[in-house]
Amino acid sequence: MGRTSTAKEKLITSAIELIGNRSYNAVGVQELCDHSGVKKGSFYHFFPSKRDLTLEAIDAMWTKFKEQMLDPIFNSDIPAFEKLNVLINKSYEYQTSAKECTGCVTGCGIGNLALELSTQDEIIRQKIEQIFEEWAQYFEDMIVDAINEGTLSVDTDPRSTSQAILAYMEGVSLMGKTFNDPTMLSRLGEGMTQLCISKKKVALGDNM
Repeated sequence: MGRTSTAKEKLITSAIELIGNRSYNAVGVQELCDHSGVKKGSFYHFFPSKRDLTLEAIDAMWTKFKEQMLDPIFNSDIPAFEKLNVLINKSYEYQTSAKECTGCVTGCGIGNLALELSTQDEIIRQKIEQIFEEWAQYFEDMIVDAINEGTLSVDTDPRSTSQAILAYMEGVSLMGKTFNDPTMLSRLGEGMTQLCISKKKVALGDNM
């Protein structure tokens, strides 16, 4: 039993590494098996298709991102907007490390799959949509806290603002990957807080 469990985890890890660094369509089942040291027969024992493996790999990426990044930051007692700054800095550190190891800024693994497959595979698209909804909820809770702290106007729409932050963050990740420059995350990431603060300025201006 231990061996089968290890084989499955090796396949998931290989999917994250190979598909994450290249693309879904560029990596085949045989390469995944070779990279993980798992026989093709074992692959199909665990996963009916590459799509099924990819779905589990997406879940694994999301779980790791929550446990290592989102939960420690957004469940902390630091001020609401400081959480954004911490997230930006940690994302910069991660992408810098990725470039040192592979020579490339990899961007957001889940976002990369969304760009590649959203018009090709409805099941994977739905999976990523669910993850983005959950991710936006972290930002929405932060926005509510910022309103309660007085950092944001009470007229701020937490839902739309949280989605705007997520969209901005994914865009910054894409820019970092396109220019192969992790400093894009630290430089452009500051705009996320400005995106929210500008809403407060507009609201205050309306009341003056």
